[in-house]
Amino acid sequence: MSNQDYANEKCVCLVIKGGTLTARALAFAMRAFLAEVPKQMRQPSKQGKQSVKSLAKGGAKLENMEVGNECIKQFERTAAKYAVDYAVMKDCSEEPPKSLVFFKSRDAASMDAAFREFSAKQLCKSATKPTLRETLSQMMQKAREQKQEQTREQNQERETVR
Repeated sequence: MSNQDYANEKCVCLVIKGGTLTARALAFAMRAFLAEVPKQMRQPSKQGKQSVKSLAKGGAKLENMEVGNECIKQFERTAAKYAVDYAVMKDCSEEPPKSLVFFKSRDAASMDAAFREFSAKQLCKSATKPTLRETLSQMMQKAREQKQEQTREQNQERETVR
């Protein structure tokens, strides 16, 4: 794309007929022009998370993948980083419920890079660190055991005193 084409796409020519050009006249002319511009030309197209209906409007091929509910936020961060358009739909027919992610991207390279990074993060996360719930349940179990030991010791001390 040449510089001239770029300038033609981004510029607007506004012609005002009158004796003197005041700020009020310019503001009135701009308001009249913007009232005539279609709404979709003023607003940029959506990017990132969308509804499935608006995602399908683009005409590009939609693909989907199944993601666990605990991984949705991680996927959203990765998709935003690589500018992948996506829509999340919860599938309640299964137990536990899963989420289907429909996606499209401007080019296949960014989509591949996003999913490579997402799957690598998921593999590293599952292999190394236990979840917070698991750690919490282990700590609660240890606390119960310690409390039981303390009550046993107190009972033994009471029996020896008698």
